[in-house]
Amino acid sequence: MNERLKQQMNFLIEIDKLKSIFRQSHLIDGTRNENDTEHSWHIAVMAMILAEYSNEPIDVLRVIKMLLIHDVVEIDAGDTYAYDVKGYEDKYEREIKAADRLFGLLPEDMHLEMRGLWDEFETCESAEARYANALDRVQPILLNYLSGGKAWMAHGIRRSQVMARNEFSKDGSEVIWAYILEIINDAVDKGYIVKG
Repeated sequence: MNERLKQQMNFLIEIDKLKSIFRQSHLIDGTRNENDTEHSWHIAVMAMILAEYSNEPIDVLRVIKMLLIHDVVEIDAGDTYAYDVKGYEDKYEREIKAADRLFGLLPEDMHLEMRGLWDEFETCESAEARYANALDRVQPILLNYLSGGKAWMAHGIRRSQVMARNEFSKDGSEVIWAYILEIINDAVDKGYIVKG
């Protein structure tokens, strides 16, 4: 087997582990928690379907690539719950170390491309990264809301926490943020999120 193909296959085999990383969000039917691969696939499809609502012109393929690899680091770093203040203390350091190892499995040109996309997503400085990050925040809100607030209620999440974590989504799409804001307010009214 040629060395390039071997490196690519090793990376693809390694990222299969992402299927075993479970998130706090439940599937809409509430039967179980969503895993990272389901999350990544779902937001990649969202990126394609909702692209017209980006605040700025975007390269949709670039966004999809970003979304498909943005959580690969959780194979090593684990999934840090969105509202876990303690977990966020060393989250970035854990994820940097994971990005170095995982993307380092690829041939150099692909390593640079994938790591560049991951860094771009993390810094949120491009139109594509702002849109991608908005969808990464929006999707769990949809799942939480449509599953009857299971994860929010289990953790006693307050509206102020949801707003602080997600309000910058408007930088990627003001239209989608307005939609999500209605959902957040309704979730408070239904008791899924604690008022305040």
